[in-house]
Amino acid sequence: MATGTTTTAEHLRAALDGPWRTVREQARTQLAGAEFTDDPELDIHAARARVLDQMRAIATMGYPERGFRPENGGTGDPGGAVTGLEMLAYADLSLWVKSGVQWGLFGGAVENLGTERHRDFIKRLISLDLLGCFAMTESGHGSDVSDLETTATYDPATREFVVNTPTPSARKDYIGGAAVHARMAAVFAQLIVGGESKGVHCLLVPIRDELGADLPGVTTYDDGLKGGLPGVDNGRIVFDHVRIPRENLLNRYADVAEDGTYSSEIENPSRRFFTTLGTLVRGRVSVGGAAAAGTRVALSIAVRYALARRQFADPDTGEETLLLDYRSHQRRLLPLVAKSFALAFAQNDLVRRMDLVQRGQDTETSSQRALEKRAAGLKVAQTRHATRAIQECREACGGAGYLTENRLVTLKADTDVFTTFEGDNVVLTQLVAKELLTAYSDEVRDLDALGWVRFAATMAGDVVRKRSGVRQLIQTLRDRNDETVDEGDLSKRDVQLQLFADREDYLLRTAAHRLRARAADTGPFEAFNNAQDHILAAGTAHIDRLVLEEFVDGIALIEDPDAKALAETVCDLYVYASLEDNLAWYIMHRFMSVERAKAVRRGVNELVDRLRPDALTLVEAMGVPETMLRAEMLSDASVFDRR
Repeated sequence: MATGTTTTAEHLRAALDGPWRTVREQARTQLAGAEFTDDPELDIHAARARVLDQMRAIATMGYPERGFRPENGGTGDPGGAVTGLEMLAYADLSLWVKSGVQWGLFGGAVENLGTERHRDFIKRLISLDLLGCFAMTESGHGSDVSDLETTATYDPATREFVVNTPTPSARKDYIGGAAVHARMAAVFAQLIVGGESKGVHCLLVPIRDELGADLPGVTTYDDGLKGGLPGVDNGRIVFDHVRIPRENLLNRYADVAEDGTYSSEIENPSRRFFTTLGTLVRGRVSVGGAAAAGTRVALSIAVRYALARRQFADPDTGEETLLLDYRSHQRRLLPLVAKSFALAFAQNDLVRRMDLVQRGQDTETSSQRALEKRAAGLKVAQTRHATRAIQECREACGGAGYLTENRLVTLKADTDVFTTFEGDNVVLTQLVAKELLTAYSDEVRDLDALGWVRFAATMAGDVVRKRSGVRQLIQTLRDRNDETVDEGDLSKRDVQLQLFADREDYLLRTAAHRLRARAADTGPFEAFNNAQDHILAAGTAHIDRLVLEEFVDGIALIEDPDAKALAETVCDLYVYASLEDNLAWYIMHRFMSVERAKAVRRGVNELVDRLRPDALTLVEAMGVPETMLRAEMLSDASVFDRR
């Protein structure tokens, strides 16, 4: 199908590419060369050297500058920066991670937590004159950032901070770049001034000289072989009373004067801590985007393979049947393609929101908090989707899928850590749910655990929906029909939206009731711990609802009628497959009859059958060029042409 000279796939790809379409198109050309591929036969030392060489090439193409403000030598395009680096995932996820650590995490910490006095560091790290790492995680403290043990104690006599690793569990661990290449670390540590801890702050600590040797007081270790990402030199860092200048404190939100006087415009320590972490939200946005990009590569390979590979003869014709003509194969892959479409639209909206906040065009405190919650939720959705979808793609390609030359096992290995990278998915889902229960008024943000439990217990379902950012378009669709969900036609978008919203509202409301009931008999921790499974389910339901709404919004912007109609069908498949995954819940809580549940199952079958003729169009719309797939089995004639 085509409109004029533009195909349906191209119209869909333009929609999925989102606001930074030109950045994506440019990357598809720039990254197509063999120099940006990974080579699974390299040992880790050669792989690390190769990725660093690739980064040097990337640094000449304008990728890093987008992420930094003009006064620091950048071009001030946060959305373009995230989008451009995401495209590296099509080539090599080690390259994406290494680049993200350098320009996203390390560079982002210096720019967003530092001030004018750190400007020279930024200019040097953009050009790779200064290689850095982001030293937050400790061996004993992963997601629990507020309880990090590394200390940075101010010595007024010398006007220096003394950075120290007081216990074995305080060593900085799993740090990308720490094993070999980084010469400086952005270290998160408990700031101690006048014998009093001021909470976690970030400081710049040199760790190696220009020849690669550890500096005095610094000991680095190589984490060695990992499950994937061989081109990333993850390592450990131990500090033995390392002295650094006072000016190396990144002092945007807090500072220490020469005489040891501590000052901060944010008086509340908890708010100061979360403000500090909030400025680093770009990393979480990027991880989800890269996971989704890797998934699109895997699905592009698996669907193309299924459109060429034949297996088992049709008894009527004697001809072997294409894999994608089997219903089971359609069910394996096409719902995953539909979810990738949904997540692409959701990611585009997330990056747009992030761009507005980080450019300073949206300065509302509520916008920053909403961005952090949405980034956490979508990171969970996209990394879990990657884990499930890439494995399904591997299995769907049989033995060929297990060969590294066909990339699927490499993609699986490289994305596996994303479920815990930049925040463990269980912890982040809990964060989303907790924010839903507490973010309705500024007064409750700093409540202690007991206060939070009490507030959550007063929450009503209608308040949840009112405060959860539902757009007018979505609300109009919901309000259009007064039928009950079980009476309504499941193909109607308003009925679908209602089903997703009802699940979220019910889970949030009943989680609050469960907290209240338990809190009456026990302490706040026990009350929370008892309801944790319920809280996690509520967070997941919220994420699902957001993704569907962004899909609906994205479709509304497609002008070409053929492309729009196809996108509507893909959206239906996303909805039906999601409902099918949660049928037990809907039936158990009487939101759906058994007959309606059977209709959902039939609907999935009908939709994958309807989309089968458009499978190649959908793959092309996902935007991974054939030249970047690099799966040998797609061009192996002996696999397909059997006479």
